[in-house]
Amino acid sequence: MAGYFAIILVLLTLISGLIWLVDALFFAPKRQRKINAAVTAAGGDISKLNVAEIAAEPAIVETARSIFPLIAIITFVRSFLYEPFQIPSGSMMPTLLVGDFILVEKFSYDVKDPIWRKPLITTGRPEHGDVAVFKYPEAPTIDYIKRIVGLPGDRIIYRNKQLFIQKACPQADKSSCEPLKALDIQLKSDGEFFDGPFPLKRLAENNGHKAYSILNNPMAPENVHMYYRQNGTEVDEFIVPEGHYFAMGDNRDNSKDSRFFGFVPEANLVGKAVFIWMSFEFNQDPDSFLPRFIPVGVRLERLGPLE
Repeated sequence: MAGYFAIILVLLTLISGLIWLVDALFFAPKRQRKINAAVTAAGGDISKLNVAEIAAEPAIVETARSIFPLIAIITFVRSFLYEPFQIPSGSMMPTLLVGDFILVEKFSYDVKDPIWRKPLITTGRPEHGDVAVFKYPEAPTIDYIKRIVGLPGDRIIYRNKQLFIQKACPQADKSSCEPLKALDIQLKSDGEFFDGPFPLKRLAENNGHKAYSILNNPMAPENVHMYYRQNGTEVDEFIVPEGHYFAMGDNRDNSKDSRFFGFVPEANLVGKAVFIWMSFEFNQDPDSFLPRFIPVGVRLERLGPLE
């Protein structure tokens, strides 16, 4: 089911539209007849009449008529085309930073109704490397954003900070199955980002058709004891079920993702993150008098399509 804001937006659209429609069909004609009768009684001299006093339009109708077109457009765009999101945490660093404002393409993974989120039109499915927004499986009113690294049928292993993938293949023809492969990674920088006092390694990870940046903290242990356990696999191995996806944050040692909460159901997908349209830098100095929610800079260099 959709989040509270989406439900409120849809209800506001329906209520304002219904008020406007009922008034246009039933009450507005009555007001017009009263005005016409008054004009006739005045001998056609409408200048002597106060139309507002004769048949005033109720304030609720005037408000509904004013807001309905705008609310309807916002609801349509937000429900079926693009929805803006703000990045609240560093789990997708360096791809997305705290203070980035992104656009999520809602129609990338099917067109869904805005309330119950049932598919209306089939449009597509996630691909390896997509940055996707989805409803957190353990609390579906919360939106998460991670990178899709595993598709249905894939075998995923994350071991010693290295991602291995064996892509799904037809059950009938095992000879065409690809072997388990380690994704290619190359060091891009060291110390550009930090986790407290610890410098992070920025790496370029390549899944075969898309390259993107990830962060690793060499000092952070792998919390395999907290990993989601799947029957029949090793503790750091996952077989993606049909109709599900495996998602990971690019900040690999600071991300709560499918390693910990399990697989993302297809029904939970919201859309594909495609563009950074604004990026604010916020105050991080604990001694500053400025609240942390006040922007102190704009990172214009970050604006553009996501990798």
